[in-house]
Amino acid sequence: MAVPSEHPRVVLLLGGARAGKSQLAEKLARQWGRRVLYVATAQPGDEEMRQRVEMHRARRPAHWRTLEEPLNVADAVAPHLSSVDTVLLDCMTLWASNILLAEENAARAEKRLMGEIERLVERCRQGNVTLLVVSNEVGQGVVPAYPLGRQFRDVLGRANQLLARNADAVLYCIAGIPIELKMLGRQTWEWLGLPPADRP
Repeated sequence: MAVPSEHPRVVLLLGGARAGKSQLAEKLARQWGRRVLYVATAQPGDEEMRQRVEMHRARRPAHWRTLEEPLNVADAVAPHLSSVDTVLLDCMTLWASNILLAEENAARAEKRLMGEIERLVERCRQGNVTLLVVSNEVGQGVVPAYPLGRQFRDVLGRANQLLARNADAVLYCIAGIPIELKMLGRQTWEWLGLPPADRP
């Protein structure tokens, strides 16, 4: 596999729970960026979540900037882009959940999230800033038994697809080991003989 001469600018890191996504994103941010903006979408509503937030904080270098924003990520990040070279968003899963709960309508929530993703990617590219986004792959488990769970799965799944299309690299983490999907995907599409216009 050819190693790129320059690191990818927009990277989606996917995987299940405890698959090593966040740790890998943090390692890449350390390696690729000197001035890192860490965007936290979690809202610590209970003691367990507060402990998780503290664990993440303790892992991060002290010189990284942290921005806590559960909803309007693209606008919140914009003022920082001239003074950072890397944005690490952890995670899109909670971002999608926050927007879905705020909108209380799956169609509106999806439209809002998709717009946010497109604006965030565009602003980071225009500012020549590396964007690392951590997200969960939620479509491989049991079908949720309640409507809100199914809506969340669908909204996040489509958001992952949108970001994957716009990303330069998609890393799928399993047991801490990353697999780059976009290169494999291009090889598979070519093997299947589908023209670019028919590929997602």
